[in-house]
Amino acid sequence: MLEKQLEYIKSKTDFRPDIALVLGSGLGDFADEADIKAVIDYADIPGFPVSTAPSHRGRLILGHIGNANVAIMQGRVHLYEGYSPRSVVSPVFLMKALGAEILFLTNAAGGINKNFSAGDFMVIEDHISSFVPSPLIGENNDDLGPRFPDMSEVYSKRLNKIIVKTATEIGIDIKKGVYVQLTGPAFETKSEIKMCSALGADAVGMSTAIEAQAAKYCGLEVCAVSCISNLACGLTDKILSAAEVEETACKTAPRFRELIKKSVERICNE
Repeated sequence: MLEKQLEYIKSKTDFRPDIALVLGSGLGDFADEADIKAVIDYADIPGFPVSTAPSHRGRLILGHIGNANVAIMQGRVHLYEGYSPRSVVSPVFLMKALGAEILFLTNAAGGINKNFSAGDFMVIEDHISSFVPSPLIGENNDDLGPRFPDMSEVYSKRLNKIIVKTATEIGIDIKKGVYVQLTGPAFETKSEIKMCSALGADAVGMSTAIEAQAAKYCGLEVCAVSCISNLACGLTDKILSAAEVEETACKTAPRFRELIKKSVERICNE
């Protein structure tokens, strides 16, 4: 199927991205920052998973951010939508096949670290994916990556330094931490958050970790930033809701877009 997807996109454009961006909740309008060369709906790509999550527009945008050639995914799919782990990460393999060398992931996450506040940003230094099925289970494609890939450094220290430096320059006090992915769609219980905290997680969400795992497997350099959209269960008396997540994501979107844009430009120039 990967070959058919690649063939379809190449029939529409010969654009070759250097960096692939996956836009999480509230960031769909980031594509407006790009000099757009092509727009392709997920539904038109053979066998490509189509997002059903709110605010995930389901389009692949190809264009330029400064000097960087970028492939922007306006939305992703999640395990809770009923997709298999391999389907969830199939866009990662397509970005690699199109020529991308870097995958920049974003998401909205719940804050577990008690020093975090809603509206903070966190650069992901490591993740815990033990609670979700691996996207690498099954027959291995040796053309994509090794049967037993090393995961000792999923998130590039080089890219993280660039993101932190960029954040500092534009006045963002960016946090650093460990992200844990759970399946969703239910928000976590108090006891589950206590467990995640005990394991060393600083933030929790329903995406990203398996995408990063797949990207590392197939040789992409990976970085990821979370918007802390809410404090996790037990850290506040509020009833958690998707509306709260979306509200915070939208409020922080202008700063988040600025951080991503300037980070991408710097990554391209270094």
